Amino acid sequence: MQQQKEITVRELALKVPGATRIFEQMGIDYCCGGTKPLTEACARAGVDVADVERSLFDADHSEESTDQKTFLEGSLTENVSHIISKHHHFTRSEISRLYALLDKVECAHGQNHPEISAIKTIFHRLGEELEVHMMKEERFLFPYVIKMEQAMSQKQPCIRPPFGTVHNPVRMMMFEHDSAGEMLKKIRALSSDFVCPPDVCLTYTSLYEALEGLEKDLHQHIHLENNILFPKAIQLEDRVLKS
Repeated sequence: MQQQKEITVRELALKVPGATRIFEQMGIDYCCGGTKPLTEACARAGVDVADVERSLFDADHSEESTDQKTFLEGSLTENVSHIISKHHHFTRSEISRLYALLDKVECAHGQNHPEISAIKTIFHRLGEELEVHMMKEERFLFPYVIKMEQAMSQKQPCIRPPFGTVHNPVRMMMFEHDSAGEMLKKIRALSSDFVCPPDVCLTYTSLYEALEGLEKDLHQHIHLENNILFPKAIQLEDRVLKS
């Protein structure tokens, strides 16, 4: 792979199999910060761009397969189904589980570890915002995207939605993704990169593992929407309106 310093993180995430896994391991923001050049993203993450390039080169020449290829080649209807069944379902399930874990850990360790109360406050805000966010996608944006695709395949006109154009909800969804990304960063910082103190119990460990797992899934979830689903929906709407 040629030198990629000025290519954006988003372009690399789409081009190189396994790139998102590498970015995750190195703390590089590939979802909300996907528009930044690789050099800038590496500087923000405090990692050597040459190390990242070597890892990307190895990944580009590996046989690794991911569901991203299927997502790229799938229809918008298939993309929406994947987002809901895999990522929305997981997010809702983990939010509920993490509320309970945070209550238990705060009760047992809150006095000695006040960061838990701060994490709990941020996480409850994150959970509430994500619940509303996913509801808006499932009730308004995703149904319109599916109707557009159906109209195009059947060569029929597509009724204009109440929000005017797909650009409007997409803009709002991406703004909300940025908000979620900032809260995830704060939780990671408060938890010292999800490293548990030496004096805690197994529930504390389970909490940090669950928080990190949700963060990883949300990064992939946001990447698939921001960098693949939303651009495809905008392109489709342009074609529908011209037909």
